[in-house]
Amino acid sequence: MSIIIVDSAPDQTKLDSLGVFNWPIWTKEVSEFPWFYGEQETCYFLEGAVEVKPSDGEPVRMGKGDLVILPKSMSCTWRIVEDVRKHYHFG
Repeated sequence: MSIIIVDSAPDQTKLDSLGVFNWPIWTKEVSEFPWFYGEQETCYFLEGAVEVKPSDGEPVRMGKGDLVILPKSMSCTWRIVEDVRKHYHFG
């Protein structure tokens, strides 16, 4: 089973130690699409709201202010319910 970790209240020290604000930014409009993670992704949402449904699990909601870890080898469907802007890092 794919486990998605959502930290809804990461402190500034944690974000700084990860270097989150030096990561690239990805944006996407409201949409729905399938995705496969060949590597683990860590991301920090600056804007938006998303529901990610692993092929082997229940949907997980995430959005503005959340620090999220999406596991390697997960197949899922992304449903963007509010336009997204996030920092991201693979590996």
